[in-house]
Amino acid sequence: MAAARGLSLMAVALRMVTPWARGRLLAASRGPQARREASSSSSEAGEGQIHLTDSCVQRLLEITEGSEFLRLEVEGGGCSGFQYKFSLDTVINPDDRVFEQGGARVVVDSDSLAFVKGAQVDFSQELIRSSFQVLNNPQAQQGCSCGSSFSVKL
Repeated sequence: MAAARGLSLMAVALRMVTPWARGRLLAASRGPQARREASSSSSEAGEGQIHLTDSCVQRLLEITEGSEFLRLEVEGGGCSGFQYKFSLDTVINPDDRVFEQGGARVVVDSDSLAFVKGAQVDFSQELIRSSFQVLNNPQAQQGCSCGSSFSVKL
């Protein structure tokens, strides 16, 4: 993963076309010693920041237990080229960044962070659905109408 930091945005985008296979291979190659916590607080200054809305923090505190947190990933796909993927997780990998606010945590891997830095994570509850979503993503050029996919600024 450290080698990916030196790649151009386009090269990173191409690597993310098959995130499922990449994630499976990485998970299989990691031993227990590699599962150390690499954390960064949301109070850190810098453009690699993810902001959590109050509704996101409130919902995460309701649904997470113990060491659980919300993982945000960016995958190739969707109607605009890239899509956001949210899941609950308990393992923090060496290349993860942790954003914490009010006891709620959102974790983003370094590859995905390049696509969402400066964005907000929100929880929206409507009559027909409720979901976590990414708002005000400065790395996105345009998005689809449902808000789950986007294209990147080059």
